Amino acid sequence: MNKLLIVEDDLAFSRILKGFLEKKGFTTNTASNLKEARNLLLENVYKHCLLDYRLPDGTGLELLQELRDKSPGLQIIIMTAFSDVRTVVKAMKMGASDYITKPVNPDELLMLLRNSTKEEQTEVPTPTAAPRPQQANPPSKYITGTSPRAQQLQEFISLVAPTDMSVIIQGESGTGKEYAARAIHNASARSQKPFVAIDCGVLSRDLAAGELFGYVKGAFTGALQDKKGQFEQASGGTLFLDEIGNLPYEVQVKLLRALQEKVIQPLGSDKLIRVDLRLLVATNDNLAESVAQGKFREDLYHRLNEFKIAVPPLRQRPEDLMLFIHHFISEANRDLKRGVEEIAPEALQLFEKYDWPGNLRELRNTIRRMVLLTPGKSAGLQALPEEMLSGLSTSHSTARVGSDLKALQELNEKEQIAKVLQEARGNKSKAARLLNIDRKTLYNKMEKYGLKDDGPE
Repeated sequence: MNKLLIVEDDLAFSRILKGFLEKKGFTTNTASNLKEARNLLLENVYKHCLLDYRLPDGTGLELLQELRDKSPGLQIIIMTAFSDVRTVVKAMKMGASDYITKPVNPDELLMLLRNSTKEEQTEVPTPTAAPRPQQANPPSKYITGTSPRAQQLQEFISLVAPTDMSVIIQGESGTGKEYAARAIHNASARSQKPFVAIDCGVLSRDLAAGELFGYVKGAFTGALQDKKGQFEQASGGTLFLDEIGNLPYEVQVKLLRALQEKVIQPLGSDKLIRVDLRLLVATNDNLAESVAQGKFREDLYHRLNEFKIAVPPLRQRPEDLMLFIHHFISEANRDLKRGVEEIAPEALQLFEKYDWPGNLRELRNTIRRMVLLTPGKSAGLQALPEEMLSGLSTSHSTARVGSDLKALQELNEKEQIAKVLQEARGNKSKAARLLNIDRKTLYNKMEKYGLKDDGPE
């Protein structure tokens, strides 16, 4: 089933997307606002959802939050024309499978849809939708890095791997926490046993206990057969719980008991099952603060915190940037049948000065997009996404982008919009008329350039 929902209020763009995707074999429905989308989701089962960020009655993140609980198997791709990658990072944390920037490149969109379909086909079918890994398309190899921070990370991994200690892996979204967990597992005595990864960020309150500990037929509505929990499937090996801070409080109690007594009890069963596994957890939050706020159990925190590892953000390991660039180019060439050999010097300058809020995930997606759009051997500025240019610090824009014409034009556009908004005393309708653009386009550009929205409509 290739049924897909497009949630987009630009009707012309929505029709173009619908026509293109239906030619490629997708069955599509369209919604222009959150209300229409919610109604369609009640009446239909979709495999994919293309979700615009800004909608007339709210933002795509509002719908994303709802879908995380109600439709955990739905593959959601956020579409955004805005420069703030931090919004995308937030969407990924909330359960989005990927994102794409406008104007949408058709080949890039097809690549994202096909990749998520491949992953779904490789999963073992279960009565309920299995949670997706946090990183939709991970690199096939763990890269150690040569920077001091990377070397320290590797030393900690080598030190703790041979033990059976529980480990908290802390780091920003997209830094590669799951790969650190896999590296620990692969260097341990359990390396020949299963490594099972669960993203707690996409587990709803009702789904979490059944997914972790299993259930028996008839335990609840929809439990049509017995299901082994991930604890039982990981027995003998390693269980990795990503975004552990999102685990419902009542499930934290059951998790603590399972760790202390090394037994689990499937939902609806009076049978206790003995398990032997090592637990690794990851978080981009400060769990100690969550404990202080009453959101995370203190006894569970101390049980998990036998050893802590910090995975550094990409901006703190600049010496490793070229290593990852070459690795991701090689991977993208293989997957996309391209022959790119390098990033052009002027584009590489931006890479080195950009702060990479989305870390390795953002770098990898950027490289894949550039490789896809580059027919030759050198990927240049023309293949860069817009947020790479507009995401740079405003105070250093001219110095950083050098002679890049597109970035200079955007800088001039920002100054002109700010000037007109001042002349219109913040009245967006009047400013849009003076600029000869519609009001939505003005909002988009204000969001893109970080201009304050503090005046009348």
